[in-house]
Amino acid sequence: MRKRRLPIGRFIVLLMLLAAVGLAFRQGLVPARYSPLPALDLAAPLPIIVDWQIAELRRDAELCSRVLVPPHIEAVPIPDNPPQRGCGWTNSVRISSVGEAKAPVDKLSCQAAAALSLWMVHEVQPLAMAFFGQRVKSLQHMGTYSCRNIVGNPLWRNKRSEHATANAIDISGFTLEDGRRISVSRHWRRVGRPEGEFLRAVHEGACRYFRVALGPEFNRAHWDHFHFDRGILSTCR
Repeated sequence: MRKRRLPIGRFIVLLMLLAAVGLAFRQGLVPARYSPLPALDLAAPLPIIVDWQIAELRRDAELCSRVLVPPHIEAVPIPDNPPQRGCGWTNSVRISSVGEAKAPVDKLSCQAAAALSLWMVHEVQPLAMAFFGQRVKSLQHMGTYSCRNIVGNPLWRNKRSEHATANAIDISGFTLEDGRRISVSRHWRRVGRPEGEFLRAVHEGACRYFRVALGPEFNRAHWDHFHFDRGILSTCR
């Protein structure tokens, strides 16, 4: 008996449907109440689907309030400022601490806040203990929301930055429990030294939770900070 083969046309349609479903989950278009995925747990993210779990927070303020909880993050919701001409924010929070480190952040989208928490809890703090024998007590950043276009890349100069919707954060450094400051501008080039290796390790670790993770190797505009965002594109450089 000859095996029946799926006609090529139906196979292509099936692939397109699967791709559409995957894109819907990736973009957070499937409401959590209809999703078969377990809700994100900041203490135990699921490696294969964590990106989709984070994406579910994009439009769901109720889920956001259930997920963004101490001790992993201290955050409170802020009123929406619906985007106009590409600038504004929705379902965003104000942060006072993340991963038990001080981190005053005025505006950050819920999904970016979740990614920041996961990064601090599961990457930064363990790596700080491994390299320095102590934890990070505060996180320094260079801003989140800014109504502007992408800078540093002429190909994208007419496109709004993820900062324009509070969906990005620029990290500049870390302060350890003993008061020592580890900064991207001063220590990134110290390859082979604990400070430089720590920065490279935490930058790589951010790629598990943020879709875009750019550092000093990317271009001159990022010589003194890491840019992390939860936009459409995916790159780790």
